[in-house]
Amino acid sequence: MPLPQTEAPGRLVAELLSRGVRMTRQRRTILSVIETASQHLDAAQILRRARKLDPGIDRVTVYRTIRLLKRHGLVDELDLLHLEGEKHYYERHPQRDHLHMACVRCGKILEFESDLFERLKGQIQRDCQFHILVTRVEIGGYCAKCRGNSTDLRSV
Repeated sequence: MPLPQTEAPGRLVAELLSRGVRMTRQRRTILSVIETASQHLDAAQILRRARKLDPGIDRVTVYRTIRLLKRHGLVDELDLLHLEGEKHYYERHPQRDHLHMACVRCGKILEFESDLFERLKGQIQRDCQFHILVTRVEIGGYCAKCRGNSTDLRSV
């Protein structure tokens, strides 16, 4: 589940501090885990990685931090087509919206950005007189590797 690494570590801390949010050592650790992730993480993965840095971090602190980040619009919660059941994944709110493409065979997640998507959002806002705050687009299909490994893709 590769992510584009376009954001400097520390942006989440800086954003929360600028909004008057108190910054604890454990909260900083969780934010660092989220910011430096090279894949979409669920809460359990965030907890495991944070505990490697600070064994005192508990599940409640992770969930409270995620809720705080969501409330401030700094992370997005994704279900990624529920390929792994009801898991939810979290990613830094990107500077630019993107699409998530999920391979329904292997579970690989790809991201795609396009000026065309930005223009489509603009058209929706104009034509429908609707101010867009959040966009989430997930596309299910087969990645290049899975397409190359099968002659009959309809069987999945």
